[in-house]
Amino acid sequence: MGDHAWNKEINMFGRDTQLVDCREAMGLGRGGGIAQRGTLSEAARPDVVAIAMTPGRRHITKPVCEITYGLRREGIQVSVLVLEAGAGVPMDEVGTTTASRGYGASFGLTAKEIEQIARHKLVLIHMGNVNSHIVLKTKKILKYVNIPAVIACEYPIDFEDFAKAGVKTKYVKPKNPETEGTVVAIVSGITRGETCSRGNLNELVKEIRQLLGEKVEETHAVRSDLLIKEGLMASEDVTESE
Repeated sequence: MGDHAWNKEINMFGRDTQLVDCREAMGLGRGGGIAQRGTLSEAARPDVVAIAMTPGRRHITKPVCEITYGLRREGIQVSVLVLEAGAGVPMDEVGTTTASRGYGASFGLTAKEIEQIARHKLVLIHMGNVNSHIVLKTKKILKYVNIPAVIACEYPIDFEDFAKAGVKTKYVKPKNPETEGTVVAIVSGITRGETCSRGNLNELVKEIRQLLGEKVEETHAVRSDLLIKEGLMASEDVTESE
């Protein structure tokens, strides 16, 4: 082999192996197939973190698994975070009056989950077919961390819907921004519990590839003051982390 060959770029052929630090708790069901709540399967390179809601009868993680598999096949490193309290809506958004009792379970985040999200370049949030749930959950997730977000859902929601609720978006600016993070892409028509179509998967890959090709921060700032104010973090924890 001549000296000139050493200056050439070395390319990988065939399959590209990815390392994933498996979730910290045993899965649910026979064979542990469904991820347990409050767990993170972390990729070696923190490109994207896909958020799945708490598993249960109405919160099936099937589309999330298919989406992450499809993204990994395209060479995108994806971590998967299953929220501890992903069902329902944030009660601090709808209130705790008798009129809000029909909303059921209360959606929420922990300081640990927020920190895990902030370690990635962008966040992929998977939700269902209730527009108010999509908006309020996204608002809660992006409230504490300045990170770009891609929304995957069934309901045909748009950027104006988020902006009206105070969520920052790439194309529509809210009058009174109430989030640190920004919705930068939306892919709708993905039904929870059903197989994700090739067209929707290709659209997600295209959006995420384009975003990762831009100058995206490796990690993102977390509003520790808000976490302390809302009782999600003790002030001592901030001192220790610093």
